[in-house]
Amino acid sequence: MSKLIINGVDGNFGYYVASHIEKLVKKEDLILTVPFEKAREPWLEKGYDCRLANFNHPDSLTEAFKGGDAILIISAPFVGVKRRAAHKNAVDAAIKAGVKKIVYTSLVNAQDEENPSIEKIDHAWTENYIANKDINFVFLRNSQYAEAMITAYFAAVDTGHMMTSCQGDGHMSYISRRDCAKAAMYALAREDLFYSVLNINGPESMTLKEFIALGNKASGLHIGLNEVSEEETYAAFDAIGVPRNTDGKFQEDSKAPYSSDGMVTFARAIRLEKMSTHTKVFEWLTGDQPRTVSYMFEHQEDYQVGRRNSTDN
Repeated sequence: MSKLIINGVDGNFGYYVASHIEKLVKKEDLILTVPFEKAREPWLEKGYDCRLANFNHPDSLTEAFKGGDAILIISAPFVGVKRRAAHKNAVDAAIKAGVKKIVYTSLVNAQDEENPSIEKIDHAWTENYIANKDINFVFLRNSQYAEAMITAYFAAVDTGHMMTSCQGDGHMSYISRRDCAKAAMYALAREDLFYSVLNINGPESMTLKEFIALGNKASGLHIGLNEVSEEETYAAFDAIGVPRNTDGKFQEDSKAPYSSDGMVTFARAIRLEKMSTHTKVFEWLTGDQPRTVSYMFEHQEDYQVGRRNSTDN
């Protein structure tokens, strides 16, 4: 059996993968990594091979990845040159360590030059960098996490029961972060996937209005939608302390642990139907149905965006 490397198991995504992948592989076939020493302790106590691997510090990465055959590289939580450098460090180290397959968490429609999302720039760059190396790859082009929008929905209680957005009537197949992690788990464990680009989408394509309506039905709240310009959306994020970019200061335990540049340009991409990809690849890959938005609203305590796990230093 191949040895599988799962990075970032201290974060929301990586933790889910590491906590569930033993349905598919044995513990002794896993190598887990975390970016900081303290985060190793709970995994070591459970008997896992857990190593230190911070993508911003390339010197130790090759050693951390030695012995692995396939690696899950979860995209870093910051944007721009710093993220591309971190991804390059991880890819180069994996190849040097003898890893044979990279599974990378990308973004829906990442290679469309007309997709205005600032987030997609790094994903397209990373996909291209990996694809031009002599290594097998699986790119998981994930739709938007439903958790981010569910958290924003309930946060609207504090802003006049109104969600502010500039994404218009564009469509998105919202998917749970847990389902994206589940897809990554299967893609990593399968040995028959070669040079694949997989769209990982939720079960329903919908507008934000339809998303809010499902939330209202499940919660009994009466949240409305304030459709505004991009400038007004930036102002709304400014008002609750969201930084414009990932170099800014993030509030502790913020209900919006992301940058407004990312969210506003993401909304623009949705408005222009650049994020409307809708497939059933998740079902094909995992054999299961992805969680519906209604289900997540009905169990909203389990589907919040959570804290931001940053490794940008």
